[in-house]
Amino acid sequence: MEKITVLCYAKCSTCQKALKWLDSKGISYELRPIKEKNPTVSELKEWYQKSGLPLKRFFNTSGNLYKELQLKDKLPDMSEEEQLALLATDGMLVKRPLLVTEGYVCPGFKEADWEANI
Repeated sequence: MEKITVLCYAKCSTCQKALKWLDSKGISYELRPIKEKNPTVSELKEWYQKSGLPLKRFFNTSGNLYKELQLKDKLPDMSEEEQLALLATDGMLVKRPLLVTEGYVCPGFKEADWEANI
């Protein structure tokens, strides 16, 4: 079975829901606290490329820090490298939970997506 890592924030209800779902399916995973062990630029770049998703999907757009930094207005003018560097500065900027497997990366919890790819 392939290694599954889930980056979560303990107080996040969506993260709790995702972990409960994994547990109910008997799926083993490695839990990584996103605030204490935020992703590095190289990890984010690899995951973003593997996901095939727009980089904006990796931002926690409903988070306080995203709003405080006014990123909605700033992101369109930032390069991909600048955005990745910014994401790596604080795990609270990253959309969570973040599911990472050998062949699949998914920011956020959508049960159907996880079901189809784990």
